[in-house]
Amino acid sequence: MKNIFIKALAGVVLTIGASGCGDKFLETDIYDAVDLESGLSTPNSIGYALNGAYYQFCRYYFAGNYATTMGDLGSDIIYWNGQNSHQNAIYEFSYLDTYYGFTYVWAYGYKVVDNAARIIKACDQLLPEANSDDAVDLQLYKAEAYALRAYAMSVLTNTFGHQVKVNGRDYSNEPGVVIVNEPIEAFSEVKRATIGECYTQILSDLDHSLAAYRQAGVSRTTGQVFSPAAVYGLMARVKLYLEDWNGAKDAAALAISISGINTLAYSEADYQALYSGQWSNGESIFYLALDQSTNWSANSCGTLFTTYCYGPSPYLISLYGDDDVRASLNYWTNQKGTEYAAYGSATPWYGGGKFGAGIFNAVAGGNPAVQTNYLINAPEMFLIQAEADIRLGNTADAANELLVVAKRNNAITTAADLPSSADALLSFLKEERARELFQEGHRLWDLRRWDETTNLYAYDAPNIRYQINNVKVSDLIFPVPADEINAGFGVEQTPGWDATRPK
Repeated sequence: MKNIFIKALAGVVLTIGASGCGDKFLETDIYDAVDLESGLSTPNSIGYALNGAYYQFCRYYFAGNYATTMGDLGSDIIYWNGQNSHQNAIYEFSYLDTYYGFTYVWAYGYKVVDNAARIIKACDQLLPEANSDDAVDLQLYKAEAYALRAYAMSVLTNTFGHQVKVNGRDYSNEPGVVIVNEPIEAFSEVKRATIGECYTQILSDLDHSLAAYRQAGVSRTTGQVFSPAAVYGLMARVKLYLEDWNGAKDAAALAISISGINTLAYSEADYQALYSGQWSNGESIFYLALDQSTNWSANSCGTLFTTYCYGPSPYLISLYGDDDVRASLNYWTNQKGTEYAAYGSATPWYGGGKFGAGIFNAVAGGNPAVQTNYLINAPEMFLIQAEADIRLGNTADAANELLVVAKRNNAITTAADLPSSADALLSFLKEERARELFQEGHRLWDLRRWDETTNLYAYDAPNIRYQINNVKVSDLIFPVPADEINAGFGVEQTPGWDATRPK
């Protein structure tokens, strides 16, 4: 098998345009003298195209920042000190359909989707005549392309559509996004599929990805690319959103089993070491290839959670017990980086958390901007198993699965230390997801799917105070970018999206 993956992703030679936010829905351009309509004619060229797809996926416009952080910024577990205005439209819920974050997520999500569609088609065209070595490569490229498309489509559908299930209520017939099974010619008319159709497509892509891995008989071992374990991890998340409890539980179990991650870090030193830099998190199944040479600098998540003034809300801080090792990542500085003794001793500037632990050592030069994004991780899988078992009435199993993560609080040592009733255990799990998954982008979507009453737009730290109080975000829908609507190629705006904004 050829090693075509470029570690830092800096040298990609092929990317495929799919802006969706200009003069056409999708556009194909020529990069480095490769005509994308005819250039994917060899396994090697397809391998470079796959690198391009990963590069677009990693960009701060998508998984490297905006598509990932949006789910935390608009929630109750984030605090913004107000000193710098970056991405605060989501935090304040003051966005319009012209907000740049929506534009970027839509545009770069469709770059990934379009890249993947072209790679899949090219692989299928070459496979019938491929020799055995090339066939392995082509099946791997196809497997990863299907997985990338599924991830991008899951983000696009969840961001620009209604939550598919809200505490048992089904919204599958509401508007989703545009499905791209085949590369769409520039200037073609398109239309939004339903949310249900989008989820059917996502699950189909995941199944096709796994089938291609089986055909290849191998997979790449680095966590910087998709693997069967990562595919099952994404499948578990998707099925959790669909309230397919058995499916979510089974997929999460396979992600854990295949990854071999059966235990977590429980000491303060071991937990800090997960975030010491340079892909140090041994609990992660799929993460971005960001490092000193390939990072997003001022547009990185590390900068967002330091210089750009975001950190954990006082409410989230209150959820950590005194013996919780996760709280060891929470420290505050002044603007110049000098550490404060306590939260709230002055205007808090967060030290970066999962994007800033490297500041304690020489890894990555202590620069939060070069810390990577861990996207599919084993702790989330244990929490998915636990939530599914609670919903299925398997309280004892749920407690044991939840315990694997909850033991990060060293005061919790056995399942007997967890709530015994199903309702109380579910409440604990909801808080545990807040504690464990902070900075991984899940909280807003959790609040939405649970139909929770919540508070938003925290202020006046260290006091627990919010500008928006006692609201539900169950019906929250972000608008399709105005540029896409105004391009006139068939994508229609979600009716009444503005009325769903929390007030």
